[in-house]
Amino acid sequence: MNDRGLVVAAGSSNEATIVFTPFFPKPKTFFLSAVLWTGLCMAFWFLFGRDLGQSLSLGGLIGFGFPAGPLEGADEAQTALVAAARETALDVWLYQYMIFCGAVFVALWGWLAPHRWFRWSVLASSVIIFITWFQVQLDVMINNWFGTFYDMVQQALSKPGVVSAERYYGQLATFAGIALVAITVAVVTRFLVSHYIFRWRTAMNDYYVANWPRLRHIEGASQRVQEDTMRFASVMESLGVSMIDSLMTLIAFLPILWGLSAHVTELPIVGAIPQALVFVAFLWAAFGTTILAVSGIRLPGLEFRNQRVEAAYRKELVLGEDHADRAQPPTLGVLFGEVRRNYFRLYFNYLYFNVVRYGYLQAGVLVPYVALGPSIVGATISLGVMQQIVRAFGRVESSFQYLVLSWTTIIELISIYKRLRAFEATLHHEPLSEIEREVMPAPVSDL
Repeated sequence: MNDRGLVVAAGSSNEATIVFTPFFPKPKTFFLSAVLWTGLCMAFWFLFGRDLGQSLSLGGLIGFGFPAGPLEGADEAQTALVAAARETALDVWLYQYMIFCGAVFVALWGWLAPHRWFRWSVLASSVIIFITWFQVQLDVMINNWFGTFYDMVQQALSKPGVVSAERYYGQLATFAGIALVAITVAVVTRFLVSHYIFRWRTAMNDYYVANWPRLRHIEGASQRVQEDTMRFASVMESLGVSMIDSLMTLIAFLPILWGLSAHVTELPIVGAIPQALVFVAFLWAAFGTTILAVSGIRLPGLEFRNQRVEAAYRKELVLGEDHADRAQPPTLGVLFGEVRRNYFRLYFNYLYFNVVRYGYLQAGVLVPYVALGPSIVGATISLGVMQQIVRAFGRVESSFQYLVLSWTTIIELISIYKRLRAFEATLHHEPLSEIEREVMPAPVSDL
Protein backbone atom coordinates (compact mmCIF):
# COMPACT_ATOMS: atom_id res chain seq x y z
CA MET A 1 0.00 0.00 0.00
CA ASN A 2 1.41 3.43 -0.89
CA ASP A 3 1.49 6.46 1.36
CA ARG A 4 -1.64 7.91 -0.20
CA GLY A 5 -3.46 4.71 0.63
CA LEU A 6 -2.35 5.02 4.23
CA VAL A 7 -3.66 8.57 4.47
CA VAL A 8 -7.03 7.60 3.05
CA ALA A 9 -7.25 4.65 5.43
CA ALA A 10 -6.52 6.89 8.38
CA GLY A 11 -9.22 9.35 7.46
CA SER A 12 -11.93 6.80 6.71
CA SER A 13 -11.38 3.81 8.95
CA ASN A 14 -12.94 3.98 12.36
CA GLU A 15 -12.72 0.26 12.94
CA ALA A 16 -10.07 -0.08 15.63
CA THR A 17 -7.57 1.82 17.69
CA ILE A 18 -4.65 3.19 15.80
CA VAL A 19 -2.13 0.72 17.23
CA PHE A 20 -3.91 -2.17 15.46
CA THR A 21 -5.11 -0.53 12.24
CA PRO A 22 -1.70 -0.29 10.50
CA PHE A 23 -0.73 -3.92 11.19
CA PHE A 24 -3.87 -6.09 11.14
CA PRO A 25 -6.43 -6.39 8.33
CA LYS A 26 -9.79 -5.00 9.52
CA PRO A 27 -8.76 -5.35 13.20
CA LYS A 28 -12.17 -5.63 14.88
CA THR A 29 -13.40 -8.17 12.35
CA PHE A 30 -10.08 -10.02 12.48
CA PHE A 31 -9.97 -10.46 16.26
CA LEU A 32 -13.68 -11.31 16.48
CA SER A 33 -13.28 -13.94 13.76
CA ALA A 34 -10.21 -15.35 15.54
CA VAL A 35 -12.20 -15.81 18.77
CA LEU A 36 -15.18 -17.36 16.98
CA TRP A 37 -12.98 -19.65 14.88
CA THR A 38 -11.09 -20.79 17.99
CA GLY A 39 -14.34 -21.57 19.79
CA LEU A 40 -15.70 -23.45 16.77
CA CYS A 41 -12.52 -25.52 16.40
CA MET A 42 -12.48 -26.37 20.12
CA ALA A 43 -16.13 -27.44 20.05
CA PHE A 44 -15.55 -29.63 16.99
CA TRP A 45 -12.51 -31.20 18.65
CA PHE A 46 -14.36 -32.29 21.77
CA LEU A 47 -17.48 -33.39 19.87
CA PHE A 48 -15.92 -35.17 16.88
CA GLY A 49 -12.25 -34.35 16.31
CA ARG A 50 -10.71 -36.55 18.99
CA ASP A 51 -12.32 -39.65 17.55
CA LEU A 52 -11.12 -38.91 14.02
CA GLY A 53 -7.48 -39.35 15.00
CA GLN A 54 -7.34 -43.10 14.44
CA SER A 55 -8.29 -42.67 10.77
CA LEU A 56 -6.76 -39.26 9.92
CA SER A 57 -3.65 -38.87 12.08
CA LEU A 58 -0.27 -38.94 10.34
CA GLY A 59 1.46 -39.74 13.63
CA GLY A 60 2.05 -43.33 12.57
CA LEU A 61 4.53 -42.10 9.95
CA ILE A 62 6.83 -40.87 12.72
CA GLY A 63 6.18 -43.64 15.23
CA PHE A 64 3.26 -42.11 17.14
CA GLY A 65 0.32 -44.01 15.72
CA PHE A 66 -2.69 -45.09 17.76
CA PRO A 67 -1.99 -48.50 19.33
CA ALA A 68 -4.42 -51.37 19.26
CA GLY A 69 -6.21 -52.14 22.51
CA PRO A 70 -4.41 -54.28 25.11
CA LEU A 71 -4.47 -57.99 24.41
CA GLU A 72 -6.86 -60.14 26.37
CA GLY A 73 -5.30 -61.18 29.62
CA ALA A 74 -2.72 -58.34 29.59
CA ASP A 75 -1.39 -57.39 32.98
CA GLU A 76 -1.69 -53.96 34.57
CA ALA A 77 1.74 -52.79 33.34
CA GLN A 78 0.97 -53.66 29.70
CA THR A 79 -2.40 -51.97 29.92
CA ALA A 80 -0.74 -48.84 31.33
CA LEU A 81 1.82 -48.81 28.46
CA VAL A 82 -0.94 -49.02 25.86
CA ALA A 83 -2.87 -46.21 27.58
CA ALA A 84 0.27 -44.01 27.65
CA ALA A 85 0.96 -44.69 23.95
CA ARG A 86 -2.61 -43.80 23.09
CA GLU A 87 -2.36 -40.56 25.05
CA THR A 88 0.81 -39.62 23.18
CA ALA A 89 -0.80 -40.44 19.83
CA LEU A 90 -3.78 -38.26 20.77
CA ASP A 91 -1.45 -35.35 21.61
CA VAL A 92 0.26 -35.71 18.22
CA TRP A 93 -3.13 -35.74 16.52
CA LEU A 94 -4.10 -32.59 18.43
CA TYR A 95 -1.01 -30.81 17.07
CA GLN A 96 -1.99 -31.81 13.54
CA TYR A 97 -5.55 -30.63 14.12
CA MET A 98 -4.35 -27.25 15.44
CA ILE A 99 -2.02 -26.78 12.47
CA PHE A 100 -4.86 -27.58 10.05
CA CYS A 101 -7.29 -25.17 11.78
CA GLY A 102 -4.65 -22.43 11.85
CA ALA A 103 -3.81 -22.96 8.18
CA VAL A 104 -7.48 -22.70 7.16
CA PHE A 105 -7.90 -19.46 9.16
CA VAL A 106 -4.75 -17.94 7.64
CA ALA A 107 -5.69 -18.99 4.11
CA LEU A 108 -9.20 -17.51 4.41
CA TRP A 109 -7.90 -14.15 5.61
CA GLY A 110 -5.22 -14.12 2.93
CA TRP A 111 -7.90 -14.64 0.30
CA LEU A 112 -10.63 -12.38 1.71
CA ALA A 113 -8.52 -9.45 2.93
CA PRO A 114 -5.06 -9.15 1.32
CA HIS A 115 -2.89 -6.92 3.47
CA ARG A 116 0.59 -5.47 3.30
CA TRP A 117 1.60 -7.03 6.61
CA PHE A 118 -0.37 -10.27 6.18
CA ARG A 119 2.60 -12.62 6.61
CA TRP A 120 3.43 -11.11 9.99
CA SER A 121 0.06 -10.01 11.40
CA VAL A 122 -1.88 -13.15 10.43
CA LEU A 123 0.53 -15.97 9.60
CA ALA A 124 3.14 -15.18 12.27
CA SER A 125 0.41 -14.64 14.89
CA SER A 126 -0.89 -18.15 14.24
CA VAL A 127 2.62 -19.63 14.45
CA ILE A 128 3.35 -17.83 17.73
CA ILE A 129 0.10 -19.07 19.29
CA PHE A 130 0.84 -22.65 18.24
CA ILE A 131 4.42 -22.53 19.57
CA THR A 132 3.18 -21.03 22.84
CA TRP A 133 0.73 -23.92 23.21
CA PHE A 134 3.56 -26.39 22.57
CA GLN A 135 5.65 -24.69 25.29
CA VAL A 136 2.77 -25.06 27.73
CA GLN A 137 2.50 -28.75 26.86
CA LEU A 138 6.20 -29.14 27.65
CA ASP A 139 5.48 -27.52 31.01
CA VAL A 140 2.70 -30.06 31.57
CA MET A 141 5.18 -32.87 30.81
CA ILE A 142 7.59 -31.42 33.37
CA ASN A 143 4.77 -31.21 35.93
CA ASN A 144 3.98 -34.90 35.39
CA TRP A 145 7.69 -35.68 35.71
CA PHE A 146 7.78 -33.94 39.09
CA GLY A 147 5.11 -36.30 40.41
CA THR A 148 6.93 -39.42 39.21
CA PHE A 149 10.34 -38.22 40.33
CA TYR A 150 9.41 -37.17 43.88
CA ASP A 151 7.41 -40.35 44.46
CA MET A 152 10.55 -42.25 43.44
CA VAL A 153 12.63 -40.10 45.82
CA GLN A 154 10.21 -40.87 48.63
CA GLN A 155 10.57 -44.59 47.90
CA ALA A 156 14.36 -44.31 47.74
CA LEU A 157 14.56 -42.55 51.09
CA SER A 158 12.26 -45.03 52.79
CA LYS A 159 14.54 -48.05 52.30
CA PRO A 160 18.02 -48.53 50.80
CA GLY A 161 18.14 -50.31 47.45
CA VAL A 162 14.45 -49.94 46.59
CA VAL A 163 15.34 -47.58 43.72
CA SER A 164 18.27 -48.49 41.48
CA ALA A 165 20.85 -45.95 40.30
CA GLU A 166 19.84 -46.62 36.67
CA ARG A 167 16.23 -45.73 37.41
CA TYR A 168 17.22 -42.60 39.33
CA TYR A 169 19.56 -41.23 36.66
CA GLY A 170 17.13 -42.32 33.96
CA GLN A 171 14.55 -39.95 35.44
CA LEU A 172 17.10 -37.12 35.46
CA ALA A 173 17.88 -37.87 31.80
CA THR A 174 14.17 -37.69 31.00
CA PHE A 175 13.96 -34.24 32.54
CA ALA A 176 17.09 -33.12 30.67
CA GLY A 177 15.53 -34.20 27.36
CA ILE A 178 12.32 -32.27 28.00
CA ALA A 179 14.27 -29.24 29.24
CA LEU A 180 16.51 -29.24 26.14
CA VAL A 181 13.47 -29.11 23.85
CA ALA A 182 11.88 -26.41 26.03
CA ILE A 183 15.01 -24.24 25.92
CA THR A 184 15.33 -24.60 22.14
CA VAL A 185 11.69 -23.70 21.56
CA ALA A 186 11.92 -20.73 23.98
CA VAL A 187 14.94 -19.30 22.14
CA VAL A 188 13.28 -19.71 18.73
CA THR A 189 10.05 -18.16 20.05
CA ARG A 190 11.84 -15.15 21.49
CA PHE A 191 13.64 -14.59 18.18
CA LEU A 192 10.39 -14.82 16.20
CA VAL A 193 8.47 -12.57 18.59
CA SER A 194 11.20 -9.90 18.48
CA HIS A 195 10.94 -9.73 14.69
CA TYR A 196 7.14 -9.85 14.87
CA ILE A 197 6.95 -6.89 17.25
CA PHE A 198 9.44 -4.82 15.24
CA ARG A 199 7.32 -5.38 12.11
CA TRP A 200 4.35 -4.11 14.09
CA ARG A 201 6.32 -1.04 15.09
CA THR A 202 7.36 -0.54 11.45
CA ALA A 203 3.71 -0.67 10.33
CA MET A 204 2.77 1.96 12.95
CA ASN A 205 5.73 4.15 12.02
CA ASP A 206 4.87 4.05 8.30
CA TYR A 207 1.25 4.86 9.12
CA TYR A 208 2.13 7.90 11.22
CA VAL A 209 4.74 9.17 8.76
CA ALA A 210 2.25 8.94 5.88
CA ASN A 211 -0.14 11.10 7.94
CA TRP A 212 2.55 13.37 9.41
CA PRO A 213 1.15 16.66 7.98
CA ARG A 214 -2.01 16.15 10.04
CA LEU A 215 -0.24 14.86 13.16
CA ARG A 216 2.74 17.18 13.49
CA HIS A 217 0.77 19.82 15.42
CA ILE A 218 0.05 17.50 18.37
CA GLU A 219 2.18 18.18 21.42
CA GLY A 220 5.30 15.96 21.32
CA ALA A 221 4.28 14.38 18.00
CA SER A 222 7.86 13.51 17.06
CA GLN A 223 8.45 11.80 20.39
CA ARG A 224 5.19 9.86 20.06
CA VAL A 225 6.15 8.57 16.62
CA GLN A 226 9.69 7.60 17.61
CA GLU A 227 9.75 6.83 21.32
CA ASP A 228 6.18 5.73 22.01
CA THR A 229 6.15 3.25 19.12
CA MET A 230 9.48 1.91 20.41
CA ARG A 231 8.09 1.59 23.93
CA PHE A 232 4.90 0.04 22.60
CA ALA A 233 6.94 -2.60 20.78
CA SER A 234 9.01 -3.32 23.88
CA VAL A 235 5.97 -3.62 26.15
CA MET A 236 3.99 -5.78 23.73
CA GLU A 237 6.96 -8.13 23.32
CA SER A 238 6.66 -9.15 26.94
CA LEU A 239 3.04 -8.36 27.78
CA GLY A 240 1.40 -9.83 24.67
CA VAL A 241 3.26 -13.13 24.78
CA SER A 242 2.73 -13.49 28.53
CA MET A 243 -1.02 -12.93 28.04
CA ILE A 244 -1.21 -15.72 25.45
CA ASP A 245 0.96 -17.92 27.64
CA SER A 246 -1.29 -17.28 30.67
CA LEU A 247 -4.40 -18.19 28.70
CA MET A 248 -2.80 -21.34 27.28
CA THR A 249 -1.45 -22.31 30.71
CA LEU A 250 -4.89 -21.90 32.25
CA ILE A 251 -6.44 -24.11 29.56
CA ALA A 252 -3.77 -26.80 30.07
CA PHE A 253 -3.34 -26.78 33.86
CA LEU A 254 -6.87 -26.07 35.07
CA PRO A 255 -8.05 -29.63 34.26
CA ILE A 256 -4.90 -30.98 35.92
CA LEU A 257 -5.55 -28.99 39.11
CA TRP A 258 -9.19 -30.02 38.91
CA GLY A 259 -8.14 -33.67 38.91
CA LEU A 260 -5.54 -33.21 41.64
CA SER A 261 -8.19 -31.57 43.84
CA ALA A 262 -9.54 -35.07 44.43
CA HIS A 263 -6.56 -35.62 46.78
CA VAL A 264 -7.57 -32.63 48.95
CA THR A 265 -10.53 -33.61 51.08
CA GLU A 266 -10.81 -30.40 53.12
CA LEU A 267 -9.48 -26.87 53.59
CA PRO A 268 -8.48 -25.17 56.82
CA ILE A 269 -11.34 -23.42 58.65
CA VAL A 270 -13.94 -23.86 55.87
CA GLY A 271 -13.73 -27.65 55.74
CA ALA A 272 -14.70 -29.80 52.75
CA ILE A 273 -15.30 -27.98 49.44
CA PRO A 274 -15.64 -29.61 46.00
CA GLN A 275 -12.61 -28.88 43.76
CA ALA A 276 -11.04 -26.97 46.65
CA LEU A 277 -7.74 -26.12 44.92
CA VAL A 278 -9.41 -24.48 41.94
CA PHE A 279 -11.66 -22.53 44.31
CA VAL A 280 -8.70 -21.26 46.35
CA ALA A 281 -6.65 -20.31 43.26
CA PHE A 282 -9.53 -18.35 41.72
CA LEU A 283 -10.51 -16.61 44.96
CA TRP A 284 -6.94 -15.59 45.82
CA ALA A 285 -6.29 -14.27 42.29
CA ALA A 286 -9.57 -12.32 42.24
CA PHE A 287 -8.71 -10.77 45.61
CA GLY A 288 -5.25 -9.72 44.39
CA THR A 289 -6.51 -8.30 41.11
CA THR A 290 -9.10 -6.21 42.94
CA ILE A 291 -6.81 -4.71 45.57
CA LEU A 292 -4.07 -3.92 43.02
CA ALA A 293 -6.52 -2.32 40.61
CA VAL A 294 -7.83 -0.11 43.41
CA SER A 295 -4.39 0.81 44.76
CA GLY A 296 -2.98 1.55 41.28
CA ILE A 297 -5.93 3.34 39.72
CA ARG A 298 -4.14 6.72 39.53
CA LEU A 299 -0.88 5.41 38.07
CA PRO A 300 -1.77 5.35 34.32
CA GLY A 301 -2.74 9.04 34.39
CA LEU A 302 0.41 9.98 36.28
CA GLU A 303 2.56 7.99 33.84
CA PHE A 304 0.89 9.83 30.95
CA ARG A 305 1.48 13.23 32.53
CA ASN A 306 5.05 12.15 33.13
CA GLN A 307 5.54 11.72 29.40
CA ARG A 308 4.03 15.15 28.73
CA VAL A 309 6.24 17.07 31.14
CA GLU A 310 9.34 15.16 30.02
CA ALA A 311 8.47 15.92 26.39
CA ALA A 312 8.04 19.64 27.12
CA TYR A 313 11.38 19.79 28.93
CA ARG A 314 13.18 17.86 26.18
CA LYS A 315 11.62 20.01 23.44
CA GLU A 316 12.89 23.22 25.04
CA LEU A 317 16.38 21.77 25.32
CA VAL A 318 16.31 20.76 21.63
CA LEU A 319 15.18 24.26 20.62
CA GLY A 320 18.03 25.66 22.68
CA GLU A 321 20.54 23.83 20.50
CA ASP A 322 19.64 26.03 17.51
CA HIS A 323 18.31 29.23 19.11
CA ALA A 324 20.32 31.17 21.68
CA ASP A 325 17.21 32.77 23.19
CA ARG A 326 15.62 29.41 24.02
CA ALA A 327 16.34 26.97 26.87
CA GLN A 328 17.24 29.75 29.28
CA PRO A 329 17.68 28.78 32.97
CA PRO A 330 14.37 30.33 34.15
CA THR A 331 12.43 28.47 31.46
CA LEU A 332 14.20 25.20 32.14
CA GLY A 333 13.67 25.72 35.86
CA VAL A 334 9.89 25.97 35.41
CA LEU A 335 9.73 23.00 33.06
CA PHE A 336 11.93 20.83 35.24
CA GLY A 337 9.87 21.86 38.26
CA GLU A 338 6.88 20.25 36.54
CA VAL A 339 8.96 17.12 35.94
CA ARG A 340 9.98 17.00 39.59
CA ARG A 341 6.44 17.61 40.86
CA ASN A 342 4.98 14.81 38.74
CA TYR A 343 7.74 12.34 39.65
CA PHE A 344 7.19 12.98 43.35
CA ARG A 345 3.45 12.30 42.94
CA LEU A 346 4.35 9.14 41.02
CA TYR A 347 6.77 7.98 43.74
CA PHE A 348 4.15 8.50 46.44
CA ASN A 349 1.50 6.55 44.56
CA TYR A 350 3.94 3.73 43.80
CA LEU A 351 4.84 3.63 47.50
CA TYR A 352 1.48 2.33 48.68
CA PHE A 353 0.94 0.41 45.43
CA ASN A 354 4.16 -1.57 45.99
CA VAL A 355 3.28 -2.20 49.64
CA VAL A 356 0.08 -3.89 48.47
CA ARG A 357 1.72 -5.63 45.50
CA TYR A 358 4.75 -7.13 47.24
CA GLY A 359 2.77 -8.02 50.35
CA TYR A 360 0.22 -9.88 48.25
CA LEU A 361 2.85 -11.75 46.20
CA GLN A 362 4.81 -12.84 49.28
CA ALA A 363 1.68 -14.02 51.04
CA GLY A 364 0.77 -15.98 47.91
CA VAL A 365 3.80 -18.26 48.38
CA LEU A 366 2.15 -19.77 51.45
CA VAL A 367 -1.37 -20.13 50.02
CA PRO A 368 -1.02 -23.63 48.47
CA TYR A 369 0.73 -24.96 51.57
CA VAL A 370 -2.00 -23.53 53.81
CA ALA A 371 -4.64 -25.13 51.59
CA LEU A 372 -2.79 -28.46 51.74
CA GLY A 373 -2.34 -28.25 55.53
CA PRO A 374 -5.02 -30.80 56.52
CA SER A 375 -3.93 -33.20 53.76
CA ILE A 376 -0.24 -33.01 54.72
CA VAL A 377 -0.90 -33.33 58.44
CA GLY A 378 -3.31 -36.18 57.79
CA ALA A 379 -0.75 -37.92 55.51
CA THR A 380 -3.35 -38.37 52.77
CA ILE A 381 -1.02 -37.37 49.90
CA SER A 382 2.47 -38.47 48.82
CA LEU A 383 5.46 -36.19 48.27
CA GLY A 384 5.12 -36.56 44.50
CA VAL A 385 1.44 -35.62 44.52
CA MET A 386 2.19 -32.65 46.76
CA GLN A 387 4.84 -31.41 44.30
CA GLN A 388 2.43 -31.81 41.40
CA ILE A 389 -0.28 -29.93 43.28
CA VAL A 390 1.99 -27.06 44.34
CA ARG A 391 3.37 -26.67 40.83
CA ALA A 392 0.00 -26.94 39.07
CA PHE A 393 -1.54 -24.59 41.64
CA GLY A 394 1.21 -22.07 40.94
CA ARG A 395 0.60 -22.27 37.20
CA VAL A 396 -3.17 -21.83 37.51
CA GLU A 397 -2.79 -19.12 40.14
CA SER A 398 -0.28 -17.16 38.01
CA SER A 399 -2.63 -17.43 35.01
CA PHE A 400 -5.51 -16.06 37.07
CA GLN A 401 -3.10 -13.40 38.35
CA TYR A 402 -2.07 -12.15 34.92
CA LEU A 403 -3.31 -8.65 35.71
CA VAL A 404 -1.60 -8.70 39.11
CA LEU A 405 1.78 -9.85 37.84
CA SER A 406 1.70 -7.54 34.82
CA TRP A 407 0.08 -4.51 36.41
CA THR A 408 3.07 -2.16 36.26
CA THR A 409 3.65 -3.08 32.60
CA ILE A 410 -0.05 -2.63 31.87
CA ILE A 411 0.16 0.83 33.44
CA GLU A 412 2.99 1.72 31.07
CA LEU A 413 1.03 0.36 28.09
CA ILE A 414 -2.05 2.39 29.06
CA SER A 415 0.04 5.56 29.22
CA ILE A 416 1.47 4.81 25.76
CA TYR A 417 -2.00 4.13 24.39
CA LYS A 418 -3.26 7.43 25.81
CA ARG A 419 -0.54 9.28 23.91
CA LEU A 420 -1.08 7.44 20.63
CA ARG A 421 -4.85 7.81 21.04
CA ALA A 422 -4.42 11.51 20.29
CA PHE A 423 -3.31 10.55 16.76
CA GLU A 424 -6.47 8.53 16.26
CA ALA A 425 -8.65 11.36 17.55
CA THR A 426 -6.98 13.82 15.18
CA LEU A 427 -7.25 11.58 12.12
CA HIS A 428 -10.92 10.81 12.85
CA HIS A 429 -11.79 14.44 13.64
CA GLU A 430 -12.64 13.62 17.25
CA PRO A 431 -12.00 15.89 20.27
CA LEU A 432 -8.82 15.30 22.25
CA SER A 433 -9.09 13.80 25.73
CA GLU A 434 -9.26 16.04 28.77
CA ILE A 435 -5.70 15.25 29.78
CA GLU A 436 -4.47 16.27 26.31
CA ARG A 437 -6.17 19.65 26.68
CA GLU A 438 -4.37 20.46 29.92
CA VAL A 439 -2.26 23.60 29.48
CA MET A 440 1.47 23.15 29.93
CA PRO A 441 3.55 25.88 31.63
CA ALA A 442 4.39 28.70 29.21
CA PRO A 443 8.06 29.48 28.49
CA VAL A 444 9.45 32.33 30.60
CA SER A 445 12.68 33.00 28.69
CA ASP A 446 12.09 36.76 28.93
CA LEU A 447 12.55 36.81 32.70
